[in-house]
Amino acid sequence: MTSSPAARPRERILERAVQPVILLAIMWAVRAADTIIPGSWNRALGIVSWQFSGLDGVIASPLLHSGWPHLIANSAPFAVLGILVAFDGVRRFWAVTAIAAVVGGLGTWVVNVPGTVTVGASGLVFGYFGYLLVRAFVARSLGHGILYAAVAIAAAVVYGGAMFTGIFGAASGISWQAHLFGAIGGAVAAVALRPRRDQSAPRSGV
Repeated sequence: MTSSPAARPRERILERAVQPVILLAIMWAVRAADTIIPGSWNRALGIVSWQFSGLDGVIASPLLHSGWPHLIANSAPFAVLGILVAFDGVRRFWAVTAIAAVVGGLGTWVVNVPGTVTVGASGLVFGYFGYLLVRAFVARSLGHGILYAAVAIAAAVVYGGAMFTGIFGAASGISWQAHLFGAIGGAVAAVALRPRRDQSAPRSGV
């Protein structure tokens, strides 16, 4: 059985779009398990600032949430922005996720009040947003830059207000540190993973 050439691009798009959905499904499964199993995983696996034992939360904390309302609030922006990032490729999506998680987690661990426990996927949400904004400035060509800029503008229109408030006007109990450093991590990912420009084209001398 063979597939038509037109079907392959659709399959690739589906494969990319499903990556953040898989990660989001894991978050929901973890939340359900944390609800059923006695005790809380947040203190054990979250980021605990200024405690070396809390550094494992840099990896685990995006999968944890303080409750169902916290997870539900993060789910829609995570899915939308995550899918936009995933359209750049499966490996790129996971690389951006890893960089945003590490930069965001370490920044939160350093800057937050010692002993503070931080959990939630909002750092990744801000990371994806930061990646989408900066990606337009490091595109491989003007055409890609214009396309990425259009996506960045759309994301800024829909989520920009919430992102700004999440960093500079976060309510008590909400980690602006995770938001800020997550966004920085996304920007770092955009620069670190920027496509190489074609160096083979001939250059004219002066």
